[in-house]
Amino acid sequence: MIPERLQPLLEETAPLAERFAAAGWKLYLVGGSVRDAILGRSLEALDDLDFTTNARPDDIEAVVSGWADAMWDQGKRFGTIGLKKAGRTYEITTHRAEAYSPDSRKPDVEFSDAIEADLSRRDFTVNAMALRLPSADLIDPFGGLADLAAYRLRTPLSPDESFTDDPLRMLRAARFIAGYGLLPDEDLLAAVKRLRSRLEIVAAERIRMELDKLLVVEQPGDGLWFLVNTGLAEEFLPELPALALQQDPVHRHKDVLAHTIAVVEKTRPDKILRLAALLHDIGKPKTRSFGKGGVSFHHHEVVGARMAEERMRALRYPEDEIAAVRRLVELHLRFHGYGDDLWTDSAVRRYATDAGPLLDRLNELTRCDCTTRNQRKAAELSRRMDLLEQRIAQLREQEELDRIRPDLDGNQIMEQLGIGPGPDVGKAWKFLYELRLDEGPLGEDEARRRLDAWWSARHP
Repeated sequence: MIPERLQPLLEETAPLAERFAAAGWKLYLVGGSVRDAILGRSLEALDDLDFTTNARPDDIEAVVSGWADAMWDQGKRFGTIGLKKAGRTYEITTHRAEAYSPDSRKPDVEFSDAIEADLSRRDFTVNAMALRLPSADLIDPFGGLADLAAYRLRTPLSPDESFTDDPLRMLRAARFIAGYGLLPDEDLLAAVKRLRSRLEIVAAERIRMELDKLLVVEQPGDGLWFLVNTGLAEEFLPELPALALQQDPVHRHKDVLAHTIAVVEKTRPDKILRLAALLHDIGKPKTRSFGKGGVSFHHHEVVGARMAEERMRALRYPEDEIAAVRRLVELHLRFHGYGDDLWTDSAVRRYATDAGPLLDRLNELTRCDCTTRNQRKAAELSRRMDLLEQRIAQLREQEELDRIRPDLDGNQIMEQLGIGPGPDVGKAWKFLYELRLDEGPLGEDEARRRLDAWWSARHP
């Protein structure tokens, strides 16, 4: 009898399974969809469905041609044909056994006729299960179902063989530890520590994508600790284990690494926000100094912003994401420079405009950066942030904070001063913009009067 939790999956895949059966080919559902269906997770949460078959790529194309809404073959040389049907992405791959050669960044691909051979080359036993379609027979040659029930993370073959085949699996283990609450077995842990340097052959883009997936699981902390404790983080994010220092070796304040991971877990699973949380204190080791008052990290946000940019660039992040994270790291201490009596309208305007579209993320990062166990201090910070957000909301209603501009535009500046385009127009615009931030809306007449006075002082 087919479990009820599998019915939605079988119903959706039935038309495709029937086409393969009619053509004389075997078809299996594999990977995350099988694992998540067994766990009772919703089908709607799946972005795509993965299949494997004994059909070769040309045969796959022949089976789905005319049925798929769209089809692409960029992965054909690796045995994969992609398609879209009723809004769902399907990827169908010929049974294969792939491995990295010792000095290669790309897998060598060999096709196979046996599902067991294909499953043996998958990353972990909980992902090495398949559903034969349309019968829904579970193919589980490596005990993935038992491991899932026991919250155990193992590899189908020996971990040395698995991680040598694809070293990215070592990093992927962190995501499964964090996302599914799985505990790595001793052989897996030992293999990661032993083989971690092999990650150097994996393309930076693949490492980046796997790090992103880890960061957006609900609670990524256990996965981040796995990266640090196995030494794997040293291979692609050495700034993270470098945070494992005591802020004050005399008074033994919280170490920066534990604080950082706590901040990451407190933020919502937004990739940019989580990256900023992960990197917000990476400038501390370079700026740590000791004085009469204890330890200090002056300008660590400035140093950290530069380091965050360098690391993200090395991991091939898009420019807009690099700029966003750098800005959040750079601004994450801005809030602490003001007390209740110092948040003038000018200060609020500058805080909001400097953050721009990152304002909500910056406020959340600031709140989550408080990991003290001192309830009084935590409550005070929360109260001050509440007040600031209220001030921002009030000014936003009055002044359209999101679109602050000087009271005169470039054409009006040239008209008032009787000058043509050039650097002086930009300087005048900047002068009026600073006035706008400091004093709020001036009105056109007052702006023209101030501009004339500024111009006269520059050209006596």
